Amino acid sequence: MFDNLSERLGNTIKNLRGQGRLSEENIKDTLREVRMALLEADVALPVVKQLVDSVREKAMGQEVIGSLSPGQAFIKVVNDELVAVMGDNAEPLNLATQPPAVILMAGLQGAGKTTTVGKLARFLKEREKKKVMVVSCDVYRPAAIKQLETLAESVDAIFFESSTNQSPVDIAKAALNAARKQMVDVLLVDTAGRLAIDEEMMAEIKQLHAAIKPVETLFVVDSMTGQDAANTAKAFGEALPLTGVVLTKTDGDARGGAALSVRVITGKPIKFMGAGEKTDALETFHPERVASRILGMGDVVSLVEEVTAKVDHDKAEKFANKMKKGKTFDMNDLKDQLEQVANMGGMASMMDKMPGMGNVPDAVKNKMDDKQFVHMIALVNSMTPQERKYPAILKGSRKKRIAAGAGLQVQDLNRLLKQHQQMARTMKKLSKGGMAKMMRAMKGQMPPGGMGGMGGGMGGMGMK
Repeated sequence: MFDNLSERLGNTIKNLRGQGRLSEENIKDTLREVRMALLEADVALPVVKQLVDSVREKAMGQEVIGSLSPGQAFIKVVNDELVAVMGDNAEPLNLATQPPAVILMAGLQGAGKTTTVGKLARFLKEREKKKVMVVSCDVYRPAAIKQLETLAESVDAIFFESSTNQSPVDIAKAALNAARKQMVDVLLVDTAGRLAIDEEMMAEIKQLHAAIKPVETLFVVDSMTGQDAANTAKAFGEALPLTGVVLTKTDGDARGGAALSVRVITGKPIKFMGAGEKTDALETFHPERVASRILGMGDVVSLVEEVTAKVDHDKAEKFANKMKKGKTFDMNDLKDQLEQVANMGGMASMMDKMPGMGNVPDAVKNKMDDKQFVHMIALVNSMTPQERKYPAILKGSRKKRIAAGAGLQVQDLNRLLKQHQQMARTMKKLSKGGMAKMMRAMKGQMPPGGMGGMGGGMGGMGMK
């Protein structure tokens, strides 16, 4: 998300280098580029005007303090205004009510409501330690009810059964009664979507809202629809007392216009953003962290939180102890590390949060394909226990058998073995207390502004 916007803004900042002070003359062209970057990112016109005007007012004539260059000073101003546009601070769900806290999900068909219900159920169970029940009031699509049942089972939430011959209001009331009896903390209510906003749909969801009086009414919107997402959210907001917005499919949106438009146009905070189909692909929306991503400064805080939440700490502990004892980094260790990265959303998700990734060439980024992880894991799975432990024994006939077993070529296996050797050498250095020396060496190899070479650093993902 935000790839295009990050690239354009990054290029405009370069134009200010070497200037001693921000002035109307040297900032005019930069602001024009910022405006164009925002419009190309499909940010709504009123939001573009508001943001550019604020940046101009605050940046004009600002002295460059200390070692800050005009470019860096300008980035600070842009960063602060991006945060202000998106809502200053993260706004958590309001669950301070007599249980069960009811959360009503609204949105158009195809926006990802049902998937988001599953993700939110998992989020509330794992992060907030809540007992969660889910129910589908989509009586028009039997598949939606079945989909929610499957999701509930996968995240270990209570599923309240419903059928297409019931009315949505009756379903919601029955679910609420059941939630009370079962001492449920949070009841998530999925609703029917339509292909477009219509009166019948709005009337139905208004009745639902009146019947169950939710503490949170979240509008789920596909971020790839750009400023249309903000306009649709506004229409729903006029019919329902929305308390927040969930942006979905952010992994497929390279522009990011919806994230910058929704808050201003609706007046409602973005509470979550979803990326991908996996049930753990939901994160709290932090405006300051998202602004950092947009400006290519990464989001290390979210990355650390993700690692903390998703890494298998028992495996990480065993791996760290193994390396401390100077034992060999074998193919089983490599497989564990690859699976840890995949569990955190893959390389694309992690790279999005790393500082300086805007300076890494597209050719390098494109090589960080999660399909490669799948292939590498398949190759290790195709090995015998002995081969995993002693990869040096892999010669011609063994290599052919392993590659064929994984449905790949021998050169793919050779590439994996070379990467394993590089990582094994890195682990050996770490086990001898060479972390500081290695970090200095890595810093010298990195491109200006951040992390470029990921290959050698991947092995330490699970280490403490």
